[in-house]
Amino acid sequence: MTAMQPHELVELALGLSRADGCVVIADEESTANLRWAGNALTTNGVTRGRRLTVIATVAGAEGTASGVVSREAVTPDDVAGLVRAAEDAARAAGPAEDARPLVAAAEQKASPDFTEPPAETSIAVFEEFAPALGAAFARAAAQGELLYGFARHELVSSYLGTSTGLRLRHDQPTGTVDLNAKTADLSGSAWAGAATRDFSDVDVTALHAGLTTRLGWGARRIDLPAGRYETLLPPSAVADLMVYLSWSTGGRDAFEGRTVFSRPGGGTRIGDELSALPLTLRSDPAEPGLEAAPFVLAHATEDESSVFDNGLPLSATEWIRRGELAGLVTSRHSAGLTGLALRPAVDNLVLETADQETAPTLDEMIARTERGLLLTCLWYIRGVDPATLLLTGLTRDGVYLVENGRVVGAVNNFRFNESPVELLGRITEVGRTERCLPREWSDWFTRTAMPPVRVEGFNMSSVSQAS
Repeated sequence: MTAMQPHELVELALGLSRADGCVVIADEESTANLRWAGNALTTNGVTRGRRLTVIATVAGAEGTASGVVSREAVTPDDVAGLVRAAEDAARAAGPAEDARPLVAAAEQKASPDFTEPPAETSIAVFEEFAPALGAAFARAAAQGELLYGFARHELVSSYLGTSTGLRLRHDQPTGTVDLNAKTADLSGSAWAGAATRDFSDVDVTALHAGLTTRLGWGARRIDLPAGRYETLLPPSAVADLMVYLSWSTGGRDAFEGRTVFSRPGGGTRIGDELSALPLTLRSDPAEPGLEAAPFVLAHATEDESSVFDNGLPLSATEWIRRGELAGLVTSRHSAGLTGLALRPAVDNLVLETADQETAPTLDEMIARTERGLLLTCLWYIRGVDPATLLLTGLTRDGVYLVENGRVVGAVNNFRFNESPVELLGRITEVGRTERCLPREWSDWFTRTAMPPVRVEGFNMSSVSQAS
């Protein structure tokens, strides 16, 4: 057989299905990347990939079972085997507790481009970025700096078809830049990152200028002990904390008493005040610049997602509204179990104050700081206690002391212990929200917009020798 388009693979699999229900997802992925070290490009490349996921559902006397099989690099000759394997898995499984009727075609408008070829990226996406990076290399060399980093652009076209008639498609571009600047003797280091859809909005000159400033701050080294410090967190560091918080907003886990969002004695904390400030944490598949899939794409059933929900429409959702917990992530199954509203996860996250016009910039927040730390990015974040959402991690590539409105030097690294939920209650100032890249979690989550924040008593639990 000749090469098939993704939508043809979907139709082929659905046509071969003998199960009571069938969901097929074809993902076509293309990536382009650049890597550099010591002020010179080292590698570049382009890759292509295809994955086909078949979900078979089989009704039985005790309930409906599901079987899921997913394979990479699938050819048309592989499809029949994949469908049979999914059906065998469904027949061997017991009734699925998350079983629900598959989403009907009447619940979703078909994608008009469902039969169009997949979108693709190429090395051309770096047409403007690469020359700007070359200019940064030259400036870095002249200034005695070394630049290291990685840029990646990915375009995934997902085609979803079901035996109930859904025909949906979503093209998801994802771009990231990680840029490290080091002093010539490698004793100083600073990091900056950016998230983008197409690299046309990445300002390499500004990223490099910011790193040069930070390396300059590092000319003076200051040793500080562990302790609680007033701390300014830039948007990237806030994103790393809020992404972890969002991953912990499972409605069922909260309802069953297993998370920080569980109410003592039973139920959830929806309606509780988490911050005295009018902070809103929200997701919206149509958020400008952060657009994400407008329907559920579930390749497997997990805690708060269900393969039976594939194709459900997604909409703007508030998780925290003006400081109060407003929503928890649910599938149709967990919403039914808990009585919570149906709130499937959306692949972007925005934290903001009500009044963006008067919100300060990070530089303005530094200027009004009498004494505190500027913590530029977090690293190696791990969970300690889900009941409080206590996290631990390290600072990396830049902790600075601010005195009398200006940065006076670089501080040693720390291990920190903080709960992002408790931290929300100790935020005393919130800046202007901007698009940013979470450094720690950028392999999994990139579409974020966050403000810089000022936190009272950020817990630097011990001094770290990491550098």
